[in-house]
Amino acid sequence: MSTSDGGPGTDTAYAAHVSLRWSDMDAYAHINNVQFLRLLEDARVIAFRDWFDQDRSLLDEGVLVSRHEIEYRRPLGFRHEPVEIRMWVSRVGGAGFDVAYVVTDPAEVGSDVYAVAETELALYDFASSSPRRLREHERVSLQPHLGDRAPFRRRRR
Repeated sequence: MSTSDGGPGTDTAYAAHVSLRWSDMDAYAHINNVQFLRLLEDARVIAFRDWFDQDRSLLDEGVLVSRHEIEYRRPLGFRHEPVEIRMWVSRVGGAGFDVAYVVTDPAEVGSDVYAVAETELALYDFASSSPRRLREHERVSLQPHLGDRAPFRRRRR
């Protein structure tokens, strides 16, 4: 991905390959819109393991989805090849951060873009049942992945 197509550039985009499931398809013979959120979740789990250099990291300590925005670009039919989800951190705040995504083909399959999305994540302390602040080591782990906002064609106002 290059900065010309609205992404952060290849220096900060992380690529996760996520397999499609037969059950992801709907009656229209394409991957159902709701299943795209599962694909994004799977990609986050893969990325967080690498970004935070742990097996579960934030997933054990507490990170909750507080918002999703997704723009569907073209239908995605079932296939055996995984999709490539390019992702990066698009905002870092005091108690959370945003992750931007482009759902596309791996280079060896093609170059179609199926969706662009952004997820707002809030940090949460399960032990105290309350929000928590981003720790310095977490902020340092996110910094190399910081890039632009998601390249939506149209943002909600």
